[in-house]
Amino acid sequence: MKKNSRLSPETIAAQAAGQIDEKTGSVIPPIQMATTYARDENYERREDLIYARYGTPTCGQAENVLAKLEEAEDALFFNSGLSAAAAVLESLPAGAHIVVPENMYFGVLVWMQRQADKGYLSLDTYVPADLDSLESAMRDDTALIWVETPTNPTWAVTDIAAVSKIAKAKGALVLVDSTTAPPCTTKPLNLGADYAFHSATKYLNGHSDVLAGALSTNLIDDRWEDIGVVRKLQGTALPGFEAWLVMRGMRTLYVRWNKACENAIKIAKHFNDHPLVERVQYPGLPNDPGHAIAQKQMTGGFGGMMSILVKGSEQAARNVARNTELFLPATSLGGVESLIEHRFTIEGPDYGVAENLLRLSVGIEDADDLIADLEQAITRACG
Repeated sequence: MKKNSRLSPETIAAQAAGQIDEKTGSVIPPIQMATTYARDENYERREDLIYARYGTPTCGQAENVLAKLEEAEDALFFNSGLSAAAAVLESLPAGAHIVVPENMYFGVLVWMQRQADKGYLSLDTYVPADLDSLESAMRDDTALIWVETPTNPTWAVTDIAAVSKIAKAKGALVLVDSTTAPPCTTKPLNLGADYAFHSATKYLNGHSDVLAGALSTNLIDDRWEDIGVVRKLQGTALPGFEAWLVMRGMRTLYVRWNKACENAIKIAKHFNDHPLVERVQYPGLPNDPGHAIAQKQMTGGFGGMMSILVKGSEQAARNVARNTELFLPATSLGGVESLIEHRFTIEGPDYGVAENLLRLSVGIEDADDLIADLEQAITRACG
């Protein structure tokens, strides 16, 4: 792959940024599994490698691919999304004030609340996609605005460019959790965000077989350097095999994403006016509150994530998840297989999730098969 050629991101992804093994000519980058690296004859580090806790060649290759896809100056992979989130927050001053969506991935929110309870940071929430609510939650000393868009599991869409403008006026940083809108559809850094964050377990990997997190940025400064130091000290750099799996996943990101989007819009339209469905939450629907903003910043499709609120009780919704045959009743998202989850069972009553909400991660199966599976499950549980 020519170094200076202007290639489409699809090509960059498919060829893993052209990383052919120089020694063998292998078209698949090799996995480097070593945990330690010998110095050269002058007792100097080879390619700045010393110990796997600091990073590995394979991790570096995966980071190179992600940086190109995000149009970022640099990227870092971690051994989980929570590790990446922890590194960002630890880079902030002690007691720093941050504002976060009141509905977001609850694993990160629970961790933030624990840190706030211990006095390590100060935390306020805002209503997702509501810029007035965001501005009301901010203070003069707000250090970081955390954006998740679309927001899990209601799929509210927040205007990244508008948030970035608000943040810059206050001197705050913006981090966008773009897990459900990977760089094939949204590039937060190009919309003014300082950091793009991913649970790389999800769409970037796409095969439900690796745990990973990622950060990318164009803001190369002392704080970014500190985030890297935190990763080294915590030992949370992504190991070689996992990095190789994520890189393999990114090679098919665009084709997987396109098929998931195609399936999801068919499913959303089918159930949008269904007699046994109260509401479908999916930004690809024209009647969705976030559709206009999604059209503006999700330029490669609206994704495979949606929620269906059935007409029925909590138990009825849970029974739908029990009755599906193709949709697998499991957590996580972004894989090639379709998943269904009664989210209230996972999060409980403290995080505002409706009792009748079912979260769907739409995969790459045949759309008609998936629709038929949901039809029979909803009819059995709610009909």
